[in-house]
Order: sequence, then structure tokens, then C-alpha cells
Amino acid sequence: MPQMDDLEVKPSVDQSVLVTMDDVKANPEVQILVNKSDEYLGIIGYTDHGINHVTRVSDRAYKIIKELELPEREAHLAGIAGYLHDIGNVVHRHNHAYVSALLSYHILMKMGMSMEEITIIMGAIGNHDESDGDPINNPCAALIIADKSDVLRGRVRNPRMINFDIHDRVNYAVEESQVVVDRKSHLITLKLKVNTDISQVMEYFEIFMSRMTISRRSANYLNCDFGLIINDIKLL
Repeated sequence: MPQMDDLEVKPSVDQSVLVTMDDVKANPEVQILVNKSDEYLGIIGYTDHGINHVTRVSDRAYKIIKELELPEREAHLAGIAGYLHDIGNVVHRHNHAYVSALLSYHILMKMGMSMEEITIIMGAIGNHDESDGDPINNPCAALIIADKSDVLRGRVRNPRMINFDIHDRVNYAVEESQVVVDRKSHLITLKLKVNTDISQVMEYFEIFMSRMTISRRSANYLNCDFGLIINDIKLL
């Protein structure tokens, strides 16, 4: 006959693993998803969304949290979300943020991450698109700013298309892109160097105004203002 002590429900031991950005970047499944997502987007004419893009977004999201001196673990979660944020494009461009979040859930569960951290990353990824996203946690806000600020010449696949596609033209015109975090002034600034012989500054606002709007909301979530400087001229 079992004793009463034997029937007591004992608290479960947390078996979760502290998954790092490097762990995620080295995951073979993640590498395939990133590469295939980029391949499919290339077929339908989108700019680069492959390893170079997600690495820049990951590093930039991590840097934003780190330089604001927010919790170190949040910086790592922002970096992980940045690396995984576009893998849903392997299914379809439409609703890719939601699909990316769901795919990330399964990957991170298999890697042993805690459910609490997975939900933070899922929320960040699921809200990164400017069409319907909102900053809901610190990693999410950092991911949004990092993703929307990645406008750069190197993302254009076919420079011959810049005369026909405004997105390619604007990206191709951006020769330098930098996010500057000033913690003391509570200011996050996107600094761009734009070749106006290729694209006028107005074209940038024409296609990226919604991205700047959600970036500003995200900076505000992080208790910062958002600034935009193009060719050393402050525009926001």
C-alpha cells in the first residue's frame, strides 16, 4: 500500500535549455528554412531575405537591447527572433509573420527552450510586420526596428530592375544604413546615406512610411524617440 508521502505531487524540475543565438544560427533546420524562404521570395521578385538579411536583423536587434542596457537575456531573445522572423516565407509571403512564429515554436521546443521564452519570441516574430503588427515586448520592439531599418543596396538581386521597381530602386540607392542608440538621450536613430542620382528621398517615404511609423511606435515602447537622418539631414 503506497504511503501518503508517496502520493504527493512533487514540483516538476525545469529541464529547459538556455538556447543561444549561435545555437539557432547553427541549427540545420533553421538554415534550410532561411535559404528556402529566400529562394522562394527571389522567384517572385522580392529583395534578399536570406542569411545576410536575417543576420543583420538579428545582430541589430541584439544591439538595440544591449545598448539600452535592458536585461542581457532579452537581447539574446531579440537576436533569436531576428534570425527566425522570416522563415514563414517558405510557405507564403502572405501572413508570413504568423507562420514564422509557429515554425519557430516547433524548432525552439525541440531545442529545449523554456515555454516562457518561446512565447516571447513567438510574440515578437508574429508582430514584426508593419501591416498589422504591434510592439508587445522589448525583443519585439527591437526586432521591428532592426527589420525595418535594413534598407541597403546589397539586398537588391538584379540591379537592372531598378528602373522598373521602386522597392529595388530605393534599396539600391541606400549605400549605408546604420542604427544609432543613444541611451542617455532616449533616442534611436536610423542614419542612411542615399545616392539621390538613383532615387530621390521622397521615394523612400513613398514606400516606407508605414515602416517608419511602426519603428517610431517600437522606439516609444522602449521609452525612446525615433529619429531618421538621411544624408546628414534630420527628417524625423
